[in-house]
Amino acid sequence: MKILVTGAAGFIGFHTAQALLDRGDEVVGLDNMNAYYDVTLKEARLTRLAPRDHFSFVKGDIADQETVAKLFAEHQPQRVIHLAAQAGVRHSLTHPGEYAQSNLVGFLNILEACRHQKVEHLVYASSSSVYGGNTHTPYSVHNNVDHPLSFYGATKKSNELMAHSYAHLYQLPVTGLRFFTVYGPWGRPDMALFKFVHNILADEPIDIYNEGRHARDFTYIDDIVEGVLRTGDRIAAPNLDWSGEHPDPGTSSAPYRLYNIGNNSPVPLMDFIGYVETALGRKAKKKFLPLQPGDVPATYADITSLKANIDFEPGTPIDEGIRRFVAWYRDFYKV
Repeated sequence: MKILVTGAAGFIGFHTAQALLDRGDEVVGLDNMNAYYDVTLKEARLTRLAPRDHFSFVKGDIADQETVAKLFAEHQPQRVIHLAAQAGVRHSLTHPGEYAQSNLVGFLNILEACRHQKVEHLVYASSSSVYGGNTHTPYSVHNNVDHPLSFYGATKKSNELMAHSYAHLYQLPVTGLRFFTVYGPWGRPDMALFKFVHNILADEPIDIYNEGRHARDFTYIDDIVEGVLRTGDRIAAPNLDWSGEHPDPGTSSAPYRLYNIGNNSPVPLMDFIGYVETALGRKAKKKFLPLQPGDVPATYADITSLKANIDFEPGTPIDEGIRRFVAWYRDFYKV
C-alpha cells in the first residue's frame, strides 16, 4: 500500500510513518518544516525516517495547491493520512491567518487532490478542541459541537464539515480523528509535558494554568498511532440507519466517520505534575496562573464508537508514558 502522510516531520506524523513502514507499507512524507517550534527536532525525526526502505520525502506546503497537485500526480497514493496542520490553541489567538492558510486552505487542497486521485480513504486529524464550550462529559462524537472556544478549534470543526461535504458529493471515504492531548517521546516543545520537563531540569518555574484546576485526557503516542492505523484500515462507509430527522453528528448517510482517540481517563493537572516530578526525581517550582483564553478546564473522551467499530481502546498508564518521555528527553538532549 502506498500511503501519503502529511506532516511527516511532526510529532504524530513521524510516529505514524514509522509504524506504516514497520508493517511494510510504502510511505510518502510531506512537510513544510515551518518554524512554529524547533526545526532541528523535526530534522532529527526525518533523519530517522530518511534511511528507511520505501520512504520518500517531499518538502512542501499543503496550502500551495500546485505543490499538492504535483505530489498526488507523481506519487498517486492509495490512501492519505492527513496530519499536517498549524497546531496550538494559544498561538491561534495571535496568528489566526496561519490557521486559515494551513488548516482551511491546506485541507481543501488535500480534499481536492484526494477526489481527483480517487483515493480510497482519507484519514485526517481533528481535535478535542472542537468540543469547546461543551460541559457534558465524557465528550461523545454523537454530540453537537458548535461552540468552539478558539480559532484553532473552529478550523478543526470546519475540517469535519468540509470532509463531510466531499464524502456526500463525491463519495470520498473520510474518517476524522479527534485526538486528546497527545504526549510521548519526540513530542512537541509547545506542549505541557515538554515544557515541564525542560523547566524542572533547568530549575525554572513551570506555568500552571487555571490555578491547577485542569484535567486532561492525556493519550500516549503509541496508542494514538495504533488508532490511526486501525481506523485507516477500516474504510469509512455510510451508516445505513442514519436519519435526517435525528441526525447523528458522528456518522452519515455518506462514507463519513468520526472517532475520539483518548485515554478515557482524565488526569488532574496537579497529579500529572506529580508523575513528572517522580520520573525526574525532583520537585517543580510552580507558578500558578488563571485560565487562559481558549482553554477548557477539562477534557474527557468517550471512546465507545472506537471500541465498537475498530475494536481498540488506548491504555498506556500515564506514569509509564511520562517515564518513557523523560527517558527519551534525557537521551536526546543529553541531560
